[in-house]
Amino acid sequence: MTSTLKRLTIAILLVLAAVLAWNYISVWRPVSSALTEDPRNKVTKVAVYHQYLTNPSVLVFDLRSISGDASQTDVMRALFQSAKALKDKTYNEVILAYKGSEKFKLKGIYFQKMGDEYDWQNPIYMTRTFSENVQRLDGKPAFSKWTGGMLGVVKNQMDDLNSLHKEWYLKDWAASQ
Repeated sequence: MTSTLKRLTIAILLVLAAVLAWNYISVWRPVSSALTEDPRNKVTKVAVYHQYLTNPSVLVFDLRSISGDASQTDVMRALFQSAKALKDKTYNEVILAYKGSEKFKLKGIYFQKMGDEYDWQNPIYMTRTFSENVQRLDGKPAFSKWTGGMLGVVKNQMDDLNSLHKEWYLKDWAASQ
């Protein structure tokens, strides 16, 4: 190996190490620390990172695995607690992924709002209104915003939430079991 090639290899490795360290310090460590504080989160494994590891305006919330004992509530709690851990950071978008495959996205301002409200907002309200804030990857709304009588609205919101979880990770998880 020539000395120029060695220098280039070392430079590339240093840049890669710097990118990984930046992701670790800025997003992964705060979220990991927050999720570890709550023992209920042991049923989920989450990775958070900047899109392509280099795009600080887009955060990826990547559900890496769930145990057979996990519920949709466990996944939502992990997402809300992650938002709380990063509430002081600003993102244009937050991608919802499963095992590295991007499925949906949220506006960054909504993710920050979830983090701001986590300590005081009713978690049932946060959960049932979540799907109306989810977008397809092309930016179109993934689900409707419902109006009308309370019982009908809540039923439709919960149906949408169930559909969201199926499309996000449950179908893929079930197929791998």
